[in-house]
Amino acid sequence: MAEHPDSALVRRSYEAFSKGDMETLGSLMTADVVHHIPGNNPISGHHKGRDAVLGLYRRLDEETNGTMQVQLETVLADGRGHAMSVHLFRADRGNRGLEERAGLFFTIVGGKISDIDECTQDIDETDAFWS
Repeated sequence: MAEHPDSALVRRSYEAFSKGDMETLGSLMTADVVHHIPGNNPISGHHKGRDAVLGLYRRLDEETNGTMQVQLETVLADGRGHAMSVHLFRADRGNRGLEERAGLFFTIVGGKISDIDECTQDIDETDAFWS
């Protein structure tokens, strides 16, 4: 069975993210992309625009001293410009570690990612990790 183009786009974005290839990752997003991060911590909020989103990703890498790993488990598409991913997130920050499942809900416009809504398994634990 052939993979839906929206699912393939999400997989390419995970591959670029995991390699730290911000140039490729940026090329997969619209200029006005928004990444919404839940919770109440220093990285929570609405990161608007390609530069802000890529800056967020660089910050995540810096804050975790390069220990952050994201293992993609599955991608689902609706064929109408939406895709969902589920992944396992692992990272260390200071004397704290975090390992949890998380998901992203993507809106895709013109073959590019235009919106990313993030969901976490345990918002309180995520807040504690990033605070």
